[in-house]
Amino acid sequence: MPSRRPAASSRTVASDIAIRPARAGEGQTLTALCVRAKAHWGYDAEFMRLSQRSLTVSEQAIAEGRVLVAERERLLFGMAQVASDGELDKMFVDPLGMGRGVGRALFAASVALARTFGARRMAILADPNAAPFYERMGARFVSQAPSDAIPGRTLPLYEYDLEKEPTPRESNP
Repeated sequence: MPSRRPAASSRTVASDIAIRPARAGEGQTLTALCVRAKAHWGYDAEFMRLSQRSLTVSEQAIAEGRVLVAERERLLFGMAQVASDGELDKMFVDPLGMGRGVGRALFAASVALARTFGARRMAILADPNAAPFYERMGARFVSQAPSDAIPGRTLPLYEYDLEKEPTPRESNP
């Protein structure tokens, strides 16, 4: 893993964050960011092994313009991937950027991207640790749904109305 400087101590890091499309060749780096972010929640090695496929950012998704990156001073603080039907395929914030508005900025950009695909709703299969975040963003809990990575595990499924909901503000409430 490349050496990284710590995130700024200010809780307003998002004001310095730029959201941009991922670039060709960043798949491996973004996958490592997803793994770091998921591991932050204390999942064991077997869980992480089973999750590897769902944490992988493909170069094809990047080439299709479906992957966004949150960047500050050439450091990657987060990523999001939106399916062509508007589903939020994945969204991860590096532990150094958590609680600093990075997720809010990525979510707003993901909503905008899903709207460009003509989607009316954004489905979000959330990690239980991320559920409160999606609720703060205005997503509505729909049901428990099967995990796309862990057999027998269920996850909260949310929906964000892309037609009626305003785009989330990028600043903290």
